[in-house]
Amino acid sequence: MAFASRLASKSKQLCSSQVILQRQHAISVRFFANEAAPQALKGDEMLKNIFLDVKKKFETALGVLRKEKITIAPEDPAAVSQYANVMKTVREKADLFSESQRIAYTIETRTAGIPDARTYLLTLKEIRERRGLIDEHGAEAMMMDALEKVEKEIKKPLMRNDKKGMALLTAELGIRKEDLPKYEEQLELKIAKAQLEELKKDALEAMETQKKREEFKDEEMVEVKSLDVRNFL
Repeated sequence: MAFASRLASKSKQLCSSQVILQRQHAISVRFFANEAAPQALKGDEMLKNIFLDVKKKFETALGVLRKEKITIAPEDPAAVSQYANVMKTVREKADLFSESQRIAYTIETRTAGIPDARTYLLTLKEIRERRGLIDEHGAEAMMMDALEKVEKEIKKPLMRNDKKGMALLTAELGIRKEDLPKYEEQLELKIAKAQLEELKKDALEAMETQKKREEFKDEEMVEVKSLDVRNFL
């Protein structure tokens, strides 16, 4: 079915982007290392290695998806949690970044040269919007309010290298380092729910298209959550 093909296609796109991202990240680390730069690969050899790496990761991802049951029910918290766990297994076995890790990498690269906290927070908002994430709890407004309060207290714009000022901002926001894994898990669940909603939409569109065909016009559409994606991979 069309939605299963899209699932496989998205898995391949994810693997491709992950391999390229990880290679770029590794190259940047090596570039600043003290050791001598690694011998450059010829263009065709590098492309071949990337292709083989993507192929291996894609096959690994499909192997997991063929074994694990996915219930396409974004309205069911248990189904969302199960889907998130399946995708976590895919990432672990195929050696891929999690969505939160990819976002963290994007934030790191996009904000590396930003000196002040205000521009930094505005850039975070832009990254969130581009990724289609919803600020359900108004966190951005709370962060800006906290920044306003801190800047009023220190009587100047807050710079990111101002350790004392940044500590004030962190305290004002009530952020604790030990809570970060919980926030990461919540983000992964939100992303899992959004992906399930997209899969459900794709499945409904595929079934509607099939129902228009003469040989299926008298058949009733099954519930999306009863479908077993493994049968279409």
